[in-house]
Amino acid sequence: MAGQEALGLVETRGLVAALEAADAAAKAARVKLIGVRKTNPALMTVQVVGETAAVRSAVDAARAAAERVGTVVSVHVIPRPSADVARMQGMDVTEQAAPKAPRRPSPRRTQPATLAAPPQSTSPATLESMTVRELRALARSTEGLPIKGREIARASKAELLKAFGR
Repeated sequence: MAGQEALGLVETRGLVAALEAADAAAKAARVKLIGVRKTNPALMTVQVVGETAAVRSAVDAARAAAERVGTVVSVHVIPRPSADVARMQGMDVTEQAAPKAPRRPSPRRTQPATLAAPPQSTSPATLESMTVRELRALARSTEGLPIKGREIARASKAELLKAFGR
């Protein structure tokens, strides 16, 4: 079927071969380069999408070009990837199903009352027994702490306890 999207993958050993493959694929056919991913310390995967015939042609050209400068581990073309695979690879997916109703924004969840209590009413033993997640939630809801925002998200349990003065 004309117009069907296909996913082409070329896996190479090393960056130079991957870049050469990506360049050759983009020049050989009307395809869209969606990425070059590092899959292993030395393996790189070039990903292209487009019509099936164009992707096959681009992958063949990419293989030949990459073999001239490096090692090609594997190549593969998926003619009509499932919607899940396509989304996972960053492809544009237009499903033929009936349109879905627009999503309604979900109501904001509030923190449990036990986490919103000020630290003055929380004993040191209680703070010590809390998980890092609970301590972070308490820190976010407490004013006057020396750490704020992303510092709270990155803080360890020891740093959070120190911020509470325990």
